[in-house]
Amino acid sequence: MKLAVRLLLCVVAATLMLAGLVAWLNVRGEAPLPPASVAASSSVPGSPPGAADAATLARGAYLAKAGNCAACHGASYAGGRGIATPFGSVFSSNLTPDAATGIGNWSSAEFWRAMHHGRSKDGRLLYPAFPYTSYTLVTREDSDAIHAFLRSLPPVQQANRRHELRFPYQYQASLAVWRALYFRPASFEPDEKQSAEVNRGGYLVRGLGHCMACHSGRNALGGSNEDGSGGLIAVQNWYAPSLSAAREAGVAAWPTTDVVSLLKTGRAPHGTVTGPMAEVVFRSTQHLAVEDLQAMAKYLQSLPPSTSRPVGNKLTDPAVRTLGAKVYEQHCASCHGKQGEGAHGLYPPLAGNRAVSLDSPVNLIQMVLQGGFAPSTAGNPRPFGMPPFRQTLSDSEVAAVVSHLRQSWGHKASAVSALEVLRVR
Repeated sequence: MKLAVRLLLCVVAATLMLAGLVAWLNVRGEAPLPPASVAASSSVPGSPPGAADAATLARGAYLAKAGNCAACHGASYAGGRGIATPFGSVFSSNLTPDAATGIGNWSSAEFWRAMHHGRSKDGRLLYPAFPYTSYTLVTREDSDAIHAFLRSLPPVQQANRRHELRFPYQYQASLAVWRALYFRPASFEPDEKQSAEVNRGGYLVRGLGHCMACHSGRNALGGSNEDGSGGLIAVQNWYAPSLSAAREAGVAAWPTTDVVSLLKTGRAPHGTVTGPMAEVVFRSTQHLAVEDLQAMAKYLQSLPPSTSRPVGNKLTDPAVRTLGAKVYEQHCASCHGKQGEGAHGLYPPLAGNRAVSLDSPVNLIQMVLQGGFAPSTAGNPRPFGMPPFRQTLSDSEVAAVVSHLRQSWGHKASAVSALEVLRVR
């Protein structure tokens, strides 16, 4: 009996110690909020309480575009958009200055705490669908400018929706454990070996741009080291390729002007953005200054090259190759050319296109099923696109044509099965 009591006490003590560790890991680095009288004042010297000068507002608006805030919070920033995750739906919050439902009563310090520490005004932990794992690198000065811009918007009275998460993810305790495992507040540390331009690009890519949030793999709990090594975007079922591997999305060998063009217009001689990246260009990067885009390009080109070995070459059955060639001739060759050469300025080539030969075939399958357009930008206002074939082609036909593409014109990627197409569909 005494042994059982001792074991129970040991378990209780260990549980309390673990809970204490988790609690500490969730508040480490957080400074106390300033008194209300100080927090309510403007962060712009010489301005009346709650006011900001025109330059700060313009800078905040620009930074909000760099962070692509409207993609989740809407054009009015009133929120309410459901963000599907493997754990349920998270709904974006109201960022307008409405006092009752928005951030009208938030101080710049409270907004900074949300950006840097992932904690709301009332102390609740925020879900990382709001990418504070990246925004933690944003400087206080930039956070204050974004806050000032948001407070200048027309207030919209729209109550925030409750998240619809499955058990046990809806509990703050579960989120606290996740944060203890995978989140640590940080600041951007410039690389002394790199130029100021490259460091500016790194700040934008890793911080406000939160590029690594998609271009990195995640484990079953959604944890990520945000190393840019590529990964499947959960629920959306698009593969965000590695930013450092030449076989995927590495741009070290590209001319810098081509990288800038891709981010500014959605098009470059080496490729065209589609899928989720098209929305990023449309809502965010096309609006950035060329100097910042060049800095981002230089940073991406500075990433240490990584190697990714192609998966085993699973040859296609001759009958499937014949079907794939037939489907390609009927539906694809008129735009992409008989030899996959494409049409300059109109349709991208498929021969030599690394998007075709990615180890993961999901993007190619998605394009055949859903079609797609490059983003409409100032530099490409009327992009040519591809119609969807979801209703036209069967799973077997999609698998056949995708396999044909992945094993033609020098490509040696693995074939695709009808079951793989069905999973994406």
